[in-house]
Order: sequence, then structure tokens, then C-alpha cells
Amino acid sequence: MRIWKQLLLSIVLLVGALCLWVYLVPSAGDTLAKAGVPAAWIAAVRPETASLPAEGEGAPRGGQAGRRQGGGQGTLIATRPVEIGTVNDRLSAIGDGEAIQSVVVMPQATGTIEEIMVSSGDRVTKGQVLARLDDDEQTILRDQAQVLLRSASEKASSYRNARSFSRLEVLDAQIAEETAQLDLTNAELALKRRSIVAPIDGIVGIVAVNIGDNVTTTSNVVSIDNRSELLVDFWAPERFAVAVKPGMPVEASSVSRPGEVFNGTVEAVDNRVDPASRTIRIRAKIPNGDDALRAGMSFNVTMRFEGERFPAVDPLAVQWDSQGSFVWQVREDKSVKTRVRIIQRNPDLVLVEAELAEGDSVVTEGLQRVREGGTVRIAGQPAPEVASK
Repeated sequence: MRIWKQLLLSIVLLVGALCLWVYLVPSAGDTLAKAGVPAAWIAAVRPETASLPAEGEGAPRGGQAGRRQGGGQGTLIATRPVEIGTVNDRLSAIGDGEAIQSVVVMPQATGTIEEIMVSSGDRVTKGQVLARLDDDEQTILRDQAQVLLRSASEKASSYRNARSFSRLEVLDAQIAEETAQLDLTNAELALKRRSIVAPIDGIVGIVAVNIGDNVTTTSNVVSIDNRSELLVDFWAPERFAVAVKPGMPVEASSVSRPGEVFNGTVEAVDNRVDPASRTIRIRAKIPNGDDALRAGMSFNVTMRFEGERFPAVDPLAVQWDSQGSFVWQVREDKSVKTRVRIIQRNPDLVLVEAELAEGDSVVTEGLQRVREGGTVRIAGQPAPEVASK
């Protein structure tokens, strides 16, 4: 193919590409107009671009028609109403559960395990015998003390009833009787301590000893938990230190029982904030009447508060300049720059501190051409009629 034919074909393809670009891309007409392309040619390809923006003005963001229409109709924009959002209205933390009463049972004497009377999982009451140590020696000592007491009592009685004994002899006999009584009490106590009893009501854990084991006063025999209620300790940020009070409701859920929520109350709040983590310890109490929970479980604890309310705007509406952040607010078809201070960023809304009320309109698209006090027209609303000359 000759060179002039190739050149002609290239020109045709270039003109076609430009026409397609102008037809598909709304801002293409503005770009070509700035480059010196006649407006009549652009209007022939895309009639709605007949009224082009003034030189130096840019197109709005997001592909929205933000150019100024003929007749002073204003900049075309898109808006979104201001909503009201709440912060610090919810506390979520992870806590560990423990039984409201828990004790590790140890013997009160040294000896050999002779009998075990409970198994793991048994429910016991306070004072119930859990196991017994060998008590032959203590039984003999008790019986011996009983004999001595009986002898001392008879001697003291006879001395008191006879007139032939001096007052001092009667007093010695009385002291001997009381001493024998104390020896018997001591022997009975030593015998009683050969029985290992439950100090609280609760559920027995795994028994840690066997019959025949030699135990001391430091030996762990068994653990007992009273888990009719569970205490859950968790840590909250210091901003909640004043807001949390005893008696406030809490909700707790456990990974071991998905989908279930257990309601409880705040039992206690610590008296100081941890300076390292800037958190405060809170203890909640959760009823466990059906024995569904166990000590040592982890819980996700949730508390709800009234919180603080702030205006919430679309993230696209927040703009920045040398003085900080702001939004364009629409008042009586005019754009007004309103300064804001960002409180919290969320994926769909930004909470700000500003002179904004619920329902106020802020600009979200067409921001590049909005100016202070400029006339604006919201997309989807009919354009104002222009008086014919």
C-alpha cells in the first residue's frame, strides 16, 4: 500500500477514535475545547456538550455532570443528607470466667488415705466427708482420754461431797477433771481431722489422690467449684472508667456455646487505671443456674452506653485545604464551606464535630467546581427556567 493511502487511513482512524471518545466520555468535550477544537464540531458529535465550561474550569469528580449550564443555572452536584452517629456507645472486651467460690481441699493432718467417698463431677455440700485418713491411733487416744476423764470426774465428785478433804484438795481434784476434759476434746479434734470434708457447696473436680497415698497438710486432694454464678474479669479502656457502675447490665458469649448470650451485671469496678495499658479492670457476675458454663472459659463481654452523638457525613464529602478539613454545605441553592473536626472514621460514614444538623445537605460529587457562595443545582432536580430575551 502506498504511503499516502496509509496516511489517509491513519487520519480516518484517529478521527473516528476522537469521535468515539467524545461520545462516550462526558469530559472529553471539555478537554478538546481547551485544546482549541471548534465547539461546533464537538456539539455535532455530542449535542449535549454544546454549552462548554469556561476556559480553565475542570470537570467534576466521579463522571457527574458538574459543568455550568447555559443561562447561569449553577454547578451540577450530587448531595447526601447529614445523619447522626453515636460513638463510645458500646464496649467489647475479652474476659476469663471463674467460679464464684473455688477451693483446693487439703488435709488438716498427715496420714495415709484409707477411703475416698466422692468422684469427679459429684455435687457436695459444706461439711460433707470427701475422704478419710487412717485413724487407729487417734481412736485409741480418744478412748484413753475418755477413761481418764471419767476417773477424774468421779474423784472430783467424791471430794466435793466429803467433808474430810480440805478445800485445796477439792480444788486439785476439780482442776484434774477439767484437764481431762481438755485432753478428751483435743483427742476428739485430732480424730475429726482424719476426715477430709468439703468447706463449701459445689462440684467436685478430679480427685488427685488414691487410696494408700501418704498425704501431708500441703497435699492437693481435690478442687471444688461453686459455679452457680460465674465471675468474669475483663479490661476496659480508661474512657469507660467513670461510665461503668456496679449493677449495670452486661452480655457475655462463649466460643464453647456459639449463638447463646448470657446476661449478667457488673459486680465490681477496680479503684485504679493500669498506667501501662491505660485500662481498668471490671468484674461481671453471670448466673449459671443450669450449669452450662465452666470456670476458665473465655467470654466476649459487651456493654452498651448512651454514647455521644455527632453529625455523620459521607466520606466523599470531607475535603482538605491549608486550614484543615471541611465540607460543602448546600443552603438555599448556594454552596457554603463548613469547617469540621473528624471524630471517628467508619467505612460508610465519618463522624464530625461541626455546625451541621440532621438532614442538612452536603456535596459528595461535583466538588472540583464548587466555590464559596456559588450557585449549585442538585442532580435529579429540574433546572430553573431562564427568562427568554
